[in-house]
Amino acid sequence: MPGMTYHVTHRCHNRNFLLKFSKDRDLYRSMMRERLKAFDVSLLTYCITGNHVHLLLRASGSEDSSISGFMQSLEGDFAQSYNIRKERSGAYWGDRYHATMIDSGEYLWSCMKYIDLNMVRAGVVTHPREWAWTGYQELMGLRKRYRMLDVERLLELLGDSKADKFRKNYDVSIAESIVRHECVREERWTESLAVGGEAFVKEVSGRIRNRIQVEVEKDPTHADSWVVREVRPAYS
Repeated sequence: MPGMTYHVTHRCHNRNFLLKFSKDRDLYRSMMRERLKAFDVSLLTYCITGNHVHLLLRASGSEDSSISGFMQSLEGDFAQSYNIRKERSGAYWGDRYHATMIDSGEYLWSCMKYIDLNMVRAGVVTHPREWAWTGYQELMGLRKRYRMLDVERLLELLGDSKADKFRKNYDVSIAESIVRHECVREERWTESLAVGGEAFVKEVSGRIRNRIQVEVEKDPTHADSWVVREVRPAYS
């Protein structure tokens, strides 16, 4: 839907580590940067791992196909390029990418942290600054070339007016989560259709009920968080 922020995740076929080499992650990021110029989409942060990707995207324009068009172009062209270079055939990606709509403010903040802490959660690094294929470096102002995050839009959604203030608070928040061992997997960010406050998820559910059957529920693990989930048919 236009004007929404999405946490998009996509896994390699059979969870294979098809992104295990740095040159492949570099190419994926380079192709993503080019697609951001072609589609009315903002990138707020990201993480490219060895077998899946996390992208925090904002549908900036009025078209309801901006995210899907962006993903179709990026994922399709990258898969084709990979298969040609590796003389490989068959599917590169697993199922269709999953997209979760994220509320602004504290929910966006928490989702950003979840993405940037991905490789810490996996035990690959001890801090996101040690993983080159994440948005953390650019968010902290450490990446000077080939930048592609829409930091201005991000600050607007977070309610922060100054980048320096945001960077200081975000760096402290990341460090606290690591010290407190809060880098755990949370299915709400990767399996639900929307995460946010009660008013936000009810608005979202009302707009998509004509497409799929959904249910709204309070997240039992987070007092102020609500989620929209797709109703799965009972196994027969």
